[in-house]
Amino acid sequence: MCPQDEDDGVAAWEVLGFEQHGTLGIRASGDAERLFVQIVVGEFGPAAADYPILFAKSPETGRFYAGALLRLQAGDDANLDESGRLRGYRPADLEREGFFVEQDRIVIDRDLPMFVDGGGAPLFDGDGGQGVALQRVQRALGRLHAGLPATDAFIARLLERSLLEPIDIDLRFDDGTRFRLEDLYTISADAVAALPDTTVLAMFHDGDLAACYTQIQSVRQIARMARVRNDRLAGA
Repeated sequence: MCPQDEDDGVAAWEVLGFEQHGTLGIRASGDAERLFVQIVVGEFGPAAADYPILFAKSPETGRFYAGALLRLQAGDDANLDESGRLRGYRPADLEREGFFVEQDRIVIDRDLPMFVDGGGAPLFDGDGGQGVALQRVQRALGRLHAGLPATDAFIARLLERSLLEPIDIDLRFDDGTRFRLEDLYTISADAVAALPDTTVLAMFHDGDLAACYTQIQSVRQIARMARVRNDRLAGA
């Protein structure tokens, strides 16, 4: 969640404050541009109601992270409303887009098009208090700050117990188009069922078991999303 520094160690980001950003607002970001968004384990419940939850490896570090698959391909707007925003749960990583935490301070990149001076949803009210938009951002940052280490630990336990397995998504639609995603992983229901009773009991007490089955059940959302896309094609 920390921004990268420019060369020479000088940060390219501005510390958010009323004095400098009192008239600054944010416009709705383009949810339609994101296919796969990182989430933390505390988001599994609400995210699973709308999206499949899968695991991927970071190309920079090679480490696993959890994410929600928001759509099957670019241009697929089945999960979007008329304004281009997600209809269902909006992951914290989207809510805080453009905002980061650096040394316990919120910093922003003013060059991003989501920031507008004198327009959009205001970050501050006239008295310098936090606007509704900024309150949402702070809640999202707090959820990520607490959730990322917990999620890393959860994934480490999955790997220790050999519970992750590859999943290839290969779908063909009625219009002849094909959707394929590789290099994604899911929790193996068979591997969970084969665990010793003592391990299952420990996972139940620390919440891992519930998170596992929430993720496993969420994979069914892939079939739902495919049906929705085919239904839309049939009605076109």
